[in-house]
Amino acid sequence: MKKKSTPRSTAKKKPRQKRTYESPARQRQADETRSRIATAARLLLTRNGYAGMTIPAVAAAAGVAVPTVYAIFGSKKGIVSELLDQARFGDDYHALVNEVQQVTAPLERLTFVSRIARRIYESEVPIEDLLRGAGMLAPELASVEEERDCQRYDRQLLVIDSLHKARLFRPGLTRDTARDILWCLTSRDLYRMLIRDRNWTPQQYETWLNEALRRELVKTT
Repeated sequence: MKKKSTPRSTAKKKPRQKRTYESPARQRQADETRSRIATAARLLLTRNGYAGMTIPAVAAAAGVAVPTVYAIFGSKKGIVSELLDQARFGDDYHALVNEVQQVTAPLERLTFVSRIARRIYESEVPIEDLLRGAGMLAPELASVEEERDCQRYDRQLLVIDSLHKARLFRPGLTRDTARDILWCLTSRDLYRMLIRDRNWTPQQYETWLNEALRRELVKTT
């Protein structure tokens, strides 16, 4: 008696999924292209002003195609955001952030708020002056600043929560109100008014802000 042959499975084999990975060399090339475009944009901004920093002009100066600029930055606003972030978040900023991450005491952490605010606002002044040119506020600059203000409001929650958990708020101050006060006092508009309009030094601003934050947020002992 013949043995019955085992039927072959008719189920289709699943196709092998391609491994998704990003080549280090490709990423390095992308970073270099991004940096080259940003450098070209800043040179054009310095030489020709904001109006002269067009996407086609940036692409030509960087030696890339116009679609490449759009693919990396999306728009002129994206270039503006990149230039400001490069100025704001340099080595000094990251050193301060690394330092504050080692601090656990709420009051000691609060002192870093004024130091970081000064560092960011002081660093962005040269780029903002170029963008504002002749007293005109570029729409892209206003949009980027609005986004950064929202991010600042979110990030400051860590400071507020640490003070709240330690019961360090001054009497009658709620968590939400304390958060609003912190956000308001650390605004770049206030920095501009004191530094540009009233001729304060950055050190005066930092000292005043640190004292104001303690006075408005922290209970007296």
